[in-house]
Amino acid sequence: MKVHIAVVGRPKDRSLAAAITDYETRAAHYWPLEVHEIREASARSMPLDEVRAREGERLVERVAGVPQVIACDEGGERLTSAQFSLLLSSAHDAAVDIAFVIGGAYGLHETVRQRARRSIQLAPFTLPHELARLVLAEQLYRAGTIARGEPYHKA
Repeated sequence: MKVHIAVVGRPKDRSLAAAITDYETRAAHYWPLEVHEIREASARSMPLDEVRAREGERLVERVAGVPQVIACDEGGERLTSAQFSLLLSSAHDAAVDIAFVIGGAYGLHETVRQRARRSIQLAPFTLPHELARLVLAEQLYRAGTIARGEPYHKA
């Protein structure tokens, strides 16, 4: 089982990039992790739906062949950290790769939502995509500690 993260863009803020790297490194101790950063589409010369469509195509290409794709979307299902850990543990036990997809500044295109088997929310409010990636990375790490019964997660 491998965990894929497909995300639009790279973190621009150095301190945020460092925090993302830290938690992705920690998470990789529990789940084999592969991050796919796709190029942001420019919103200067095209309508926002076209920006979402182009980014969506690139995201879907990156997760082609991954059986379980989960869209990270503000309208998605709310999971507790324990439920998220169970989701990952189940995929691990079944030896099924899982991909989490995070859209860019203008969100996810419908093609990504259609490709996803489910959608989860990382917070009940809209997050900038860089912050969403940090939250996902931290929750992947937390899920690993929960699965192994380590003390990081305080119930």
